[in-house]
Amino acid sequence: MIRIPLFICLAFSIFQQAFSQGMQKTNYTYLALGDSYTIGHSLPIAENFPNQTVQLLSTAGYDIDSPTVVAKTGWTCEELQWGMKNRSLQNRYDIVSLLIGVNDQYRGGKIEDYGIQFEELVKQAVELANKNPAHVFVLSIPDWGATPFAEGQDCKLIAKELDSFNHINKALAKKMNVNYIDITPGSREVSQDHTLVAADGLHPSAKEYKRWAEKLAASIRQQFQ
Repeated sequence: MIRIPLFICLAFSIFQQAFSQGMQKTNYTYLALGDSYTIGHSLPIAENFPNQTVQLLSTAGYDIDSPTVVAKTGWTCEELQWGMKNRSLQNRYDIVSLLIGVNDQYRGGKIEDYGIQFEELVKQAVELANKNPAHVFVLSIPDWGATPFAEGQDCKLIAKELDSFNHINKALAKKMNVNYIDITPGSREVSQDHTLVAADGLHPSAKEYKRWAEKLAASIRQQFQ
């Protein structure tokens, strides 16, 4: 009988275990695409939802890098596309989130144009997520019409228009098999709870971002189990 040395058996066992687990990564990269909601306008960087998501995942035992953020206050879909073209990005990320559209609505943009541009952004997000739709996470557009900033405006019309924009991004997310996280209903609670809005009366507070981060982190964990 041929006896195989113990160290060879152990090495083979370790290799087999790693192979069966698909050589699971020990650290993850995260790209966050969007506008002022992604930046966390008027708040410290650590309190925006991408960074709070990373904090939650780290607490859960995931080794995850600080998020790479491509976003700017006031950006529309078209401007986000421009920003991505003019930014040196990695070839792939393990996680990509996308929240965009409020400024398209605010500036009176056509919903048809939004649909075309948003679909292109989702395609780009999937490409950056190593062509894996399961690793792309679309967040719905919050309702700024519920904030103190919108006082005196037609808040019902704002809500109606944002619902139409969100109907488009939800349908496209489903069509392209990416994850969809609906944060809009919770954003409307700010009309009754002003602790959910930042000092500027428009953008979310750290408390509200935490609620988004909890939903996003839970969805990410589900995909990476």
